[in-house]
Amino acid sequence: MHYKSVAKSAAILLILAFVLVPLCSCKQAVSTSGSGKLKIITTIFPLYDWALNIAGDNAEIQMLVDNGIDPHSFQPSVDDIVAVSDCDLLIFVGGQSDSWLRESLESLKGKNIENIDIFTLLGKEIKQEETVSGMQSEEDDDEAEEFDEHVWLSLNLAEKICAYIAEKLAEIDPDNSGDYYSNAAAYTEKLAKLDRDYSQTISSAANNVLLFADRFPFRYLTDDYGIEYYAAFPGCSAETEASFETLMFLINKTDELGLKYILQTETSDGSLAQTVKNGSKTKDQSIITLNSLQTVTYRQAADGTTYLSCMEQNLKIIKKALN
Repeated sequence: MHYKSVAKSAAILLILAFVLVPLCSCKQAVSTSGSGKLKIITTIFPLYDWALNIAGDNAEIQMLVDNGIDPHSFQPSVDDIVAVSDCDLLIFVGGQSDSWLRESLESLKGKNIENIDIFTLLGKEIKQEETVSGMQSEEDDDEAEEFDEHVWLSLNLAEKICAYIAEKLAEIDPDNSGDYYSNAAAYTEKLAKLDRDYSQTISSAANNVLLFADRFPFRYLTDDYGIEYYAAFPGCSAETEASFETLMFLINKTDELGLKYILQTETSDGSLAQTVKNGSKTKDQSIITLNSLQTVTYRQAADGTTYLSCMEQNLKIIKKALN
């Protein structure tokens, strides 16, 4: 992982060397899109969908990480860096996966690109990755992710981020500030309602434990509602093969708790969950999927997939697993 980070950094610097010269002209105060609208660049789908709901028709919004690519392995192209250099607002998570963006902004600092770095915004609310009982940690501790990047899976944090996006847009484009604040107010009320649905559903559930035969990017979500969990790997782990010890722990925990559901993420090939099921005493568990929203594509968004619809579906899955 460290080697990949170095290689990505070198690639970014090389790309910047080619694009900086033609981009030396001054940036307009508002809108470089040619349509009179703000140009907003986001990295992943949750940020894209939030910006879409808050900006409305006042902006053109682009999502960099598309086509089902895992953000942890995303490699930016020349077009990506050109888009970043020419936007009115850049919104990114700010974890290790986005280190290339910080490097790009530093190299393009003369262009004064407005940006929202979610890690910087949330500060002390960012959680360190944790290794729970039975979980397989990274083989090399120096390569382990220090912080959990999956902040968008907390509805509480989503409300704060969306309110700040509205504030930032109003600052950049004061003529349409009323739209941004009213859109954000309506959207955050939907987030708050879904948060209440989560609290009510989980507090009345028969069980309080989820078992993931997969990576676990849902710590922010489970911490919000007091759910306990077991998993094969941390959320940002690069590991794909579970050790014998981790595998047996998950199998024994499934038997011990009498679990009827084994969970995985949308990026899993299902093999580890199937192995845990086959190793259990009853072998009658259902394998169900919780969506981390990391790989939602433009096409899925065009077909009606939204942040709220994904989180509503996740609630249905959690309700099933806990009952």
